[in-house]
Formats: sequence, C-alpha cells, structure tokens
Amino acid sequence: MRALLFVCFISLTAESVQAQELYMPRNIKKAYQKGTRSMDGKPGKNYWQNFARYSINITVNPPSRTIRGTEEITYINNSPDTLKTLVFKLILNSHKPGAVRQGPASADYMTSGIHIDKYTDGTSTRQFPDAGTLTAQRMQLTKAVVPHDSVKLTFDWHYDVSVESGREGALDSTTFFLAYFYPRVAVLDDYYGWDMTQFTEAQEFYNDFNDYTLTVNVPKDYIVWATGELQNANEVLQPVYAKRLNESMQTDSLVHVATMAELMAKNVTVQQPVNAWKWKASYVPDMALCISNHYVWDASSVVVDKKTNRRSSVQAAFLDTAKDFHQMVGFGRHALDWFSNNLPGIPYPYPKTTIVQGFADMEYPMMVNDATTQDLNFSRFVAEHEIAHTWFPFYMGINETRYGFMDEGWVTAFEYLISQADLGTKQATENFQQFRVAYWSKDPSAEEDLPIITPANVLSGAAMGNNEYGKAAIGYLALKELLGDELFRKSLHEFMNRWHGKHPTPWDMFYSFNSASGKNLNWFWNNWFFSNNYIDFAIQKVVPTAAQTAITIQNIGGYVAPVDVVITFADGTSETFHQTPAIWQANQKQATVKVPTKKKVRSVSLQGGIYMDADESNNSWTAR
Repeated sequence: MRALLFVCFISLTAESVQAQELYMPRNIKKAYQKGTRSMDGKPGKNYWQNFARYSINITVNPPSRTIRGTEEITYINNSPDTLKTLVFKLILNSHKPGAVRQGPASADYMTSGIHIDKYTDGTSTRQFPDAGTLTAQRMQLTKAVVPHDSVKLTFDWHYDVSVESGREGALDSTTFFLAYFYPRVAVLDDYYGWDMTQFTEAQEFYNDFNDYTLTVNVPKDYIVWATGELQNANEVLQPVYAKRLNESMQTDSLVHVATMAELMAKNVTVQQPVNAWKWKASYVPDMALCISNHYVWDASSVVVDKKTNRRSSVQAAFLDTAKDFHQMVGFGRHALDWFSNNLPGIPYPYPKTTIVQGFADMEYPMMVNDATTQDLNFSRFVAEHEIAHTWFPFYMGINETRYGFMDEGWVTAFEYLISQADLGTKQATENFQQFRVAYWSKDPSAEEDLPIITPANVLSGAAMGNNEYGKAAIGYLALKELLGDELFRKSLHEFMNRWHGKHPTPWDMFYSFNSASGKNLNWFWNNWFFSNNYIDFAIQKVVPTAAQTAITIQNIGGYVAPVDVVITFADGTSETFHQTPAIWQANQKQATVKVPTKKKVRSVSLQGGIYMDADESNNSWTAR
C-alpha cells in the first residue's frame, strides 16, 4: 500500500521561511536595473533582442566534400546602442588543427576550417581576415548601425566536410549532414553584450531567432532534408513522390515516400543535372540539413494541437539496413504527441521534424541526427530526448553555452516522464538511476558538487555533464513534487508563454516560477541550483507510539529531495509514506515526519527512487 500524504512535520515559522535572495552576477543585476528584465519574471519594459533575415544558397556535389555557399544577411539592430562592430560565429573553424577543444580529435575530423572568399557590409567589399582557429571573430563595420536601423551583409564561403562525422560531417561518401555551416552574426544581448565565447566541441549553442530561406543545389538523384518547409517539392521530385510526401502530411499512417528499390532505379528526383531544393523557416534559431542519394525516406504526421487540429509532419531518412529506423517515424509521432499533450504540454511549435540516421545523437531545429542501435527501446529513448529539445532550447531561446541546465536539464526531466509512459515507472526509474544519477550521486569527488548555476562555458567533464543533465533534471522533478502537478504545469506554461522566442536567463526562470506559482521559491532555488549540495539522508531517530510513529530524518547532503518513508510492521506488512520537498522548508537540515500507525513497527527505511542517496548505510532503523 502506498500512502501519498504525510501527516505532519516541524511547523513553519515566519523566520524559517524568510525570503532568501538569489545570488545574481553583476552583469545580470545591471539588466534588471536597466529594465530589460523584471523581478516578477517577465521581460522588462525595455527588453530587446536583435533579428536577421538570412538568404543562403549552397552547392554540394558529392563525392567532393567541398561545400560552396553564398549568403545575404539583413541584420536589424533593435538594441539601444549604435553598433560599430559585429561579431561573427565561424563554428567550423573548430575542425582546424590547434583549435581549442575539450577532447582529442582524429585526423579524419580535421579540416582547414571555413574560408571566407568575399565579404561585404553595406555597399563596401571588405577583406575578411583569416580567423585562424577562432570560432568567434569581431569585425568593424564600414558604417555604424544606429538603433532600429539595419545593415546588409554578404558572404561567399567554402569549406570541406570532415570525413569523420560528429555533430556534422560526412555520414558516408555520398551522405552529408550539414550543421553550423554558414557564417552567422553572434548574439548581442542585454546582459553579456556580444557572445564572444569560443566553441570548444563540448558546450552547445546560443543563437538569435531569424528568418531563413535556403537553397541547396545538388546533383540529380540526391534528396535533401532540412529545417523548415520544402517550398518546391514538385520541382525536385517526380510527381508520384511529391504526391506521397504531400499525403504523408495529412495522415496518421506510415508512408514510404521513397524506398530502396526506387532510389536504386534512380527515378525519385527530377532528372536534370542539378536540382535546387528550396527551404523556408521563420523565426528559428538555426538551420541544418542532410543530403543523400541512398537514404530511404519514410513520413507520416500527427495532430499536435487538438484545439486547432494542427498537424506536424514526422519524417525519417536512413539506411535501409537500419532496422530501428524503420520504426523511427512511429517513435517521432509518439514523442510529438506526448510532449505536446503532457509535459511540457505546449503544442509542438513547428510544421515538421526529420530524424536522420547519423552518429551524433544531437538536436537541431526541426531535425534530429541519431545513431542506429540494436535496442528499439534505447533508439526510441534517444529520439525522444532529442525531439524534446524542440522546446528547450529552440522554442525558448536558451543560452546553452553558459546555462545548459536550462535545456538539457528540462529535457532530461521530460525524458524520465515520457519513459514512465513508455516502459512503466519501475523500468524508467531503474534506467534513470543508471544513466542519469548513479555516476554522480555515488562519487564524492569535488567536481560532482559544484553549483548547477556555475556557467557551463568554464566547466568540462563530469562537472559540466552532471550539472546540465542529471542534477538539474531531478531538481526540476523535485520542484514538480513540491508544487504538485497542476501548479507546476501552470507555472511552467507561464514561464514558457512569457519567454518563448526570447532569451531567458536562469533568474528569469526562477522569478517567473515564483510569480506564477504565487510562492517565494527562493529557498528551493538556492538549495538546488546555488549550493554544493548532494543527496544524503539518514534516519536519526524513530519514536513509535500506539497512534503514530515519528521519524526524524537528518539531511546530511543538503538537497531538499523527495523521499519515501517505508514502514514494515511486525505482521510482515508494509506501508509507504511519500514525502515531498516541503518537509524541508522549515529546516533544511532536519525534519520529523509523523505518520499514523496502529500496528507494531518492526523497521523503517528511506527510499529515494531516482533521488539516489549517496550513503544508504544509515537509511534504515530496526526495532530492538
């Protein structure tokens, strides 16, 4: 039997729940002082962010790995400052020998980086200096851009796709996954200014929301999948395949848009020397694409917004021999449906997602690049995790580079919740313990206990991975337990409705939850995100009486995590009393749980589930 409510605990006092201020870096404080952000968790009256329109045209001609591109950028300055310089991100320079990275790289991963062949700002053609191994480069403008004005920029560039594929690169000799492939203007925000962080192959990304048109020129028999919506299916596909693609967008059934036999017959695409595939995406933070002449193509769709009956397309591109990918459209449909209607519970915001067989297990707007596996449950698990990134970071505009716990942490929490629906709570919990919690909860090393709020761009290894994924995830799940499902959902939606399409900081998230829930949660935020805490509870004392049993629990590790108090009686029966983090609000070091008991108590134990205890040796008590 499982009892969900405790009876009582140490009473709260005004002093014990006194509001605790959250540490705030000086640059974040200035943003609040300037009114770009507000202490009620909403964007401030002076909030701004910049915007651009990108028109990109690239040519790909496998087996040559050289990609050639041109682009025109109209960059709009919505900031209150006159811009004399711009900062450009050249992420592919991370492939250069000598580039800063946090791990070793093979010879097949190395390239000569991105080469700028021509650059203009305004009407002036400029020499773009060699950036060397830098992935962020500042350039002075010919003419400064005043507030609410714009500048037109053009680039001609080329680069070689790396033989070894990571987040991007050659999947095989005629299948390329292209990401971060174009020069872009870095984010200028109200709290850091220009984003000058260098890409180290470990941290992830921070981009503005922009409008994109993309033309991909490829030889006949090559198919292109990309972020956004294909604008000219009838110009690049033979009629029967264009019809199948269109039909797939209106059905729950699986449609084989192009089979292996049809690809080998070379009659899928329009048979002209070069086909120009045209794509369009509005207000998204990035573009990615895949090309291949032998990946099969499956598709279907799913209703993601039941109020409007809006559908989103789910597509998959893969080697015919990848058995799990023949199920991938179904996995994608399930993920979009579950995430849209449960948590985060915001309808999938885009018209499409495409799951590509690659090596990265990585997310992109409307795209997923996942490896094939022999375990269907694991393949589904990975696809669900990457698809969940649609909401965090893409829909929410998170600065992943510094605050990856705002996207990876949320996604890892959603990953656990959807796994419960997929596999049942017992198996989902065991998986989560093994893959997300055990390796840091049981490790006493100093880097395991760094505060989650620590900017990830100064971290590496276990410290970065644990803070961004497992620790943050169980922090969010503990918050869900504290608030209860209904208030948690309301608060999450309020945060997302306020900040989607913008650039929230952790403090915007914390204060938004405070105001939306009507509770001062600073004690909880301080405990989980600003501390060196870990999870370690101990039974300090058990006092059974005829009517109740009082269990005093010591919080050695400091985290205010949920815990189950399991009481076994003399007759062999047992009862579980679930405790939410509320038991720690009065006193984060110690709590006394009083539960009704009418039978003689033989033993008491503490069980954490996904909130794994660092030292379980003191988690039990037996009557003498």
